Amino acid sequence: MKKIWTLLAIAAISTLMAADGAEIYKAKCFSCHGEKAAKTALNKSQVIAGWDAAKIIASVQGYKNGEGGPMKGVMKPIASGLSDDDLKAVAATISSFK
Repeated sequence: MKKIWTLLAIAAISTLMAADGAEIYKAKCFSCHGEKAAKTALNKSQVIAGWDAAKIIASVQGYKNGEGGPMKGVMKPIASGLSDDDLKAVAATISSFK
């Protein structure tokens, strides 16, 4: 019985600590990409609304690695601050924007 309670507690904590893609988007992406990612960031990027999660992850990973387009100077510090779980969560959120 003690093991069951321990497992339930771990599951509950994991759920509470799971990355919230909408909150990450609001905190790190919204100011440049706008409502539902429908804006070109600083008039230099592509509109990312409609991208699938894999494309978003690949793009952000590129920025993390110092690659990318004209926005790499802005995006590298933002991308570097995202954990893999954060990136997956925010990619899922952005890919849900149509």
